[in-house]
Amino acid sequence: MSPFKGNFVWYDLMTTDPKAAEAFYSAVIGWKTADSGLPGMVYTVVSAGETGVGGIMALPADAASAGARPAWSGYIGVNDVDATAKALTQAGGTIHKGPDDIPGVGRFAAVADPQGAFFYIFKGATDAQPTPQPMGTPGTAGWRELHAGNWESAFAFYSGLFGWTKAEAMDMGPMGTYQLFAAGGDPIGGMMTKVETIPAPFWLYYFCVENIDAAAKRATDAGGQVLHGPHEVPGGMWIVQCADPQGAAFAMVGPKL
Repeated sequence: MSPFKGNFVWYDLMTTDPKAAEAFYSAVIGWKTADSGLPGMVYTVVSAGETGVGGIMALPADAASAGARPAWSGYIGVNDVDATAKALTQAGGTIHKGPDDIPGVGRFAAVADPQGAFFYIFKGATDAQPTPQPMGTPGTAGWRELHAGNWESAFAFYSGLFGWTKAEAMDMGPMGTYQLFAAGGDPIGGMMTKVETIPAPFWLYYFCVENIDAAAKRATDAGGQVLHGPHEVPGGMWIVQCADPQGAAFAMVGPKL
């Protein structure tokens, strides 16, 4: 069984202005950008040093006309995309696209959990995987957070599909429980029942930065918005939740220096 099964392995941004987004995230998070070379599409790979983290592409016109807005999406690694897609639908999830192949890259499906939160399932064309970077390496993904319609039923869905296990649970008072989850090792994310002001369930992705205050300033200087924070979290780290200039939500995690 692949050690990457059930782990997030990649992140995509679909946006209305890919070039502006490339410039924004390069300035704010420090990513390098390079064209993927994939035939028939414009897809920019973003990297932390030499490690690929994700990609940026245009939001398709048909998706935009159907109401889709700029957003980040995560890819969860699986051993068999088709079998996982079937299990996902049987568990109440939805297939939006695929399963389909990306030539030379892998097989994927665009899906949503029973409450509507969007993500991808993915299996690479080879078993070769990038060398994992140390936790907290600037530019890499440091945390994943599900704002669910109901976190208990969401956890049951993801646990059944990917084998996730519960880690620590935190009492957030009026905001309810924040449940950490793991994929075979240390916790990789958390989930909570969303606040009423959030219109629909979604995944929020946190990228590591070297200094949370400096990163938050870079975000606003580059035309983004700070929506929440900086706020201290357990472990001595600080988080800030943001929107980029095109409106895509993202977050950053790092120390306060």
